[in-house]
Amino acid sequence: MIDTTIRTFIATASAGLEGVVKRELIQLGFRDARAELGGVRFRTDFSGAFRACMWLSCADRVLLVVAEGRCETFEELFQLVRNAPWAELMPRDARIPVSGRCARSRLMSVRDCQAITKKAIVDHLLQAYHARTLPESGARFQVDVALHGDIARVTLDACGDALNRRGYRTLNGEAPLRETLAAALVRLSAWQGDTPLHDPCCGTGTLLIEAAFYAAHRAPGLMRSFDMERWPHVDAAALENIRKDAQAQYDPGRIPPISGSDISPEALKLCRHHIRQAELEGKIQICQKDLRELSLTQTGVCFLCNPPYGERLGDRRQCESLYRAFRPLMARHDGCTLHVITSHPGFERVSGLRAQKRTRLYNGRLECEFMRFV
Repeated sequence: MIDTTIRTFIATASAGLEGVVKRELIQLGFRDARAELGGVRFRTDFSGAFRACMWLSCADRVLLVVAEGRCETFEELFQLVRNAPWAELMPRDARIPVSGRCARSRLMSVRDCQAITKKAIVDHLLQAYHARTLPESGARFQVDVALHGDIARVTLDACGDALNRRGYRTLNGEAPLRETLAAALVRLSAWQGDTPLHDPCCGTGTLLIEAAFYAAHRAPGLMRSFDMERWPHVDAAALENIRKDAQAQYDPGRIPPISGSDISPEALKLCRHHIRQAELEGKIQICQKDLRELSLTQTGVCFLCNPPYGERLGDRRQCESLYRAFRPLMARHDGCTLHVITSHPGFERVSGLRAQKRTRLYNGRLECEFMRFV
């Protein structure tokens, strides 16, 4: 039986990106989207959740909230989970892995919380299906139990692999930028997707590819599958129509001049590979060039980059030498804007530039600032 119930979902997001993800959800038509620490809540049915999985560029996962409440003891956790409507969501043969997280909770044993959650779900399903055993041979229903303080939240992951797994980045270079963060930088920049864009420290090409996807109106999830597509209660025909609609909206002819350069031939080799994987050959131009020597023929270029920080790619002095090249780079290009993400606290001082706008973000565990210069 197809389930069209309206339920609560959470699009999880890295610290600092909750507002970006909220704007994405509102643009997708989820007007009730509400940001909170670590994500954005919204209400929809399974088809709407699939559309969110398909189109969200900056979120990490889409989770269905199955149970939520105060739990100060393991018995309270067991009862909270057991009383949730699992039989409405899972068939008898559901495969049920359980992950867990605890922060400042009285129930600090993650392993015990996982075991109790699994036992409660199994007990519920055995009774609901009048069964003695569960084969766990069918579709995957990834459960997560998260405790923050005394509040427990139990969710089902609609995605499977995290949403940053677009399908094009199969090889990693040094200090790669996550696809979701790269997409957020594109959206937080002044670039509107219709003027030239260049990444002078392009590395393996993630920023360039995410910019091209944005300009071409390409759904980030178009090249991959999601766990919820294999759930029997979900309307498979509706999901297939959502995927077909996303395919129809993709228009590579809308991509403006997008290019990148890097001093490393090894990074550029990976960049070319990823551009091919993303089916963007001929749409993104790259070359080996030192930033200090870079000179483009276009005017009004948006420079967008993730230069080395010092913490991750060696000597800080060498990085600062690179930072000093950004001011001359801007001077060589009329009407350009520069957008840089960095964890270096003295970037403005070293570069001689003053940011027009700053946004605090995290690149992995590194606290960074994303700065705009004009």
